[in-house]
Amino acid sequence: MNKAFLKITSLMMVSIFLFSSCASIFSKSTYPVTINSSPNKAKVKITNKTGKQIYLGETPALVKLKAASGFFSREEYLVQFSSPGYQDRQIPITFEIDGWYFGNILVGGILGMLIIDPATGAMWKTETEFLNETLKESTAENNSEMRIMNLNEIPEDWKSHLVRVN
Repeated sequence: MNKAFLKITSLMMVSIFLFSSCASIFSKSTYPVTINSSPNKAKVKITNKTGKQIYLGETPALVKLKAASGFFSREEYLVQFSSPGYQDRQIPITFEIDGWYFGNILVGGILGMLIIDPATGAMWKTETEFLNETLKESTAENNSEMRIMNLNEIPEDWKSHLVRVN
């Protein structure tokens, strides 16, 4: 083999070693989450850990969520479901340290462990790929009608609470 080929190959290997990291290679920094509900067409609102709204729509939905909120800082999300006649529901989505991050000890080195993976967010992962929520029917009655009743139509136990108006 000629010396130029060996130099180029060596330079490429050193570059790959220095400018890559384990979690960045084997993991990702954004995660798609499929969101479904029963009933269908429920309103979905997603906020991040600072309360900023990331998504507003209805089910079914596919949302890509970033794993990091900054350097060495994982993101957290709150998914809120609402639908008329049903109780609201809130589901957290959290990120944990990715096992591939520790592969930097063997492959990515100090640059991968302290700069690349923390900067790209690849050091974090979530197990949440799907949210399939069944909303419970609301037990609260929304009876906002006004009825005029005759004194004889009122149940006896209500009469003790009546106030005379002149």
